[in-house]
Amino acid sequence: MSRASDLRDRLADGLYGAGWGAVKKLPEPAAEKLFRTIADQTWKRRGPSVLRLESNLARVVPDAGPERLAELSRAAMRSYMRYWMESFRLPTWSPQRIKDSIEIVGTDRLDEGLAAGRGVVVALPHLANWDLAGAWATTDLKLPLTTVAERLNPASLYDRFVAYRESLGMEVLPHSGGAAFGTLARRLRAGGLVCLVADRDLSASGVEVSFFGAAARMPTGPALLAQHTGAMLLPVTLSYDSTPVMKGVIHPAVEVPGEGSRAEKTAVMTQALADAFATGIAEHPEDWHMLQRLWLDDPDPRGEPA
Repeated sequence: MSRASDLRDRLADGLYGAGWGAVKKLPEPAAEKLFRTIADQTWKRRGPSVLRLESNLARVVPDAGPERLAELSRAAMRSYMRYWMESFRLPTWSPQRIKDSIEIVGTDRLDEGLAAGRGVVVALPHLANWDLAGAWATTDLKLPLTTVAERLNPASLYDRFVAYRESLGMEVLPHSGGAAFGTLARRLRAGGLVCLVADRDLSASGVEVSFFGAAARMPTGPALLAQHTGAMLLPVTLSYDSTPVMKGVIHPAVEVPGEGSRAEKTAVMTQALADAFATGIAEHPEDWHMLQRLWLDDPDPRGEPA
């Protein structure tokens, strides 16, 4: 690692540490104003992440002109910063505050899978605040929840994210290393709940899907876990509105096809997830926090992985 890279990593770790340490102590109106200002200033700089976000939103809203796209990307940055503001403050929220901050439609589908003892895989896109949804499951529903986290540099930053999610009652496994799938399968066979953010493949071995009319890759983990364990597979989409209460929808279960090879079944199931994700994203594009390259035909001048 170069000295410059090491310096950037240590700076990132320090900034996140300061965020978790200081932001949760601010009065809520002050924190909201601060993060809205950060969002607007970041959006005005038109850096690579904002430009990528805007190009992704152009796929979701293909008839949007430049002015509409600019409005959407600004709103999306505000939504993204709301996610961070809430994340920094979530560990201090009471169980009642967490319960009061989320409304979920379709919880009967989750209840059905858990009551059957099958275990449930919940798959979500990067919409609104998936950490709040996980905290709701562990605190209000009193469910053991297992998830995975992408390894970050430096390791101390990854450790901060793991400690943060563990403080919300989640079991967190590293995405890399190969052992996560077996642990997730055991949790499901015991009737547990597994939550996976699944709209972007991190392994370069995902399955190709049609997403807003073009090819993208999404991870196979949710579909494979459902096939391997018999767990119910539920797509979930989240959104913000003008209230402090995040909204969520638990979509109908994705069934395992009765015929075909494992690869063929996985492709069909992952496409069904992509379709459910697209429904939620199309309804709330400003809450989709996708600041990375996703579609396979996107230009990649900076060498950013698809």
